Amino acid sequence: MQVRVTAESFALAEAFTIARGSRIEARVLTVEVEAGGTTGRGECVPYARYGESIEGVTAQIEGVALPVDRAALQEALPPGAARNALDCALWDREAKRAGRRVWELARLPAPLPQVTAYTLSLDTPEKMRAAAARHAQRPLLKIKLGTPDDMPRLEAVRAGAPKARIIVDANEGWDAETYAELAPHLLRLGVAMVEQPLPAS
Repeated sequence: MQVRVTAESFALAEAFTIARGSRIEARVLTVEVEAGGTTGRGECVPYARYGESIEGVTAQIEGVALPVDRAALQEALPPGAARNALDCALWDREAKRAGRRVWELARLPAPLPQVTAYTLSLDTPEKMRAAAARHAQRPLLKIKLGTPDDMPRLEAVRAGAPKARIIVDANEGWDAETYAELAPHLLRLGVAMVEQPLPAS
């Protein structure tokens, strides 16, 4: 069994900003597991918020004793980007060898189409309203907040997409007092869900 790890960088169409900062690229690790003439592929995006880096996750993957299967992997690596990428590659390889789909191997029902959220980056209220208007036809908009000046942004998004279902992701940017102040407005503006409003601590 051979495992190859490749780091790649993909430029984003525009800067993506959340309460903790901005980025202009996605740094992705692609993992290939090859054995018996069959190659499985998986990938991950190491997430600094959880202490992960491209270099650290690469070292974790390359440090796994080979050969490894999906059951042994659960003990070999902690939950996180490295285990996810390698697990996906092992599933992919197994499915290719069996000539079946992963959901069939896992004895799950056939997957159905799912609604996914389209995320609007944190920006000025004017730019967020324009972005919301461009994507108002989407069934679910997720808006990044988490600053002291979130109400004008939220109002702007609702004005730009008056019929869209909206969820908010504050990326741990609020404290309990701020959340309590905003809650009535979140309800008034029809926010369906708030994700990660408070610091993890």
